[in-house]
Amino acid sequence: MSEEISPTGKPSGPGSPPDLRASHADRDRVVDVLRIAAGDGLLTADELDERLEVALSARTLGELATLTTDLPPTAATVGGAGAGAKDMVRIEQVFSGAIQRVGAWVVPRRLELAVTFCEVTLDFTEAVITHDTLRIDVAMTGKALTLVTRPGIVVDMDALQLVHSKVKYRQAPALSDTPVVLRVELVGQKAHGRVVVRPARRTFVQWLLRRPASRPTGA
Repeated sequence: MSEEISPTGKPSGPGSPPDLRASHADRDRVVDVLRIAAGDGLLTADELDERLEVALSARTLGELATLTTDLPPTAATVGGAGAGAKDMVRIEQVFSGAIQRVGAWVVPRRLELAVTFCEVTLDFTEAVITHDTLRIDVAMTGKALTLVTRPGIVVDMDALQLVHSKVKYRQAPALSDTPVVLRVELVGQKAHGRVVVRPARRTFVQWLLRRPASRPTGA
């Protein structure tokens, strides 16, 4: 009799009933599955947040299993950092809510954006990078396309045609010897709206640490 595969990507036979206690490793594997699914467009940002909250507090394998039952088998198996990475992902939306790729989403080799009047945010600060180049084919009208970078990530917009669009490019600060880990190439056309490339915003604590010391008042 063939073995069944649990949502954590491990074989589960008679010794792994649904009420078996889940380990930290089990929870971490399901968290990876959910983040990859969200990166592939299978879960919305709200759905991801809800399922992550349940996964991190789950006590049994049965509780974890309910979080991935509606995901395709390819998304429900995580075998390592590069597992779940795809050569091409297509995002197609018209007049809908914001599109976000945040957290530990898996960066594909190629991303197609066919989007009309929807905000798009691609945050690379915690992304799982498995290729050295990401080509983004842009067919986008209206709203803003925002890329949040980190040191080692460069964005090339030379092949992107802008039609009544503004560009704001602010590279993440880095040392001169910081290696390039990902080159993002934007090609295609962005009509109306904005293209924003910026580093992650500083937290309040980081902002305080970078404030100049106040001068002492006179006696």
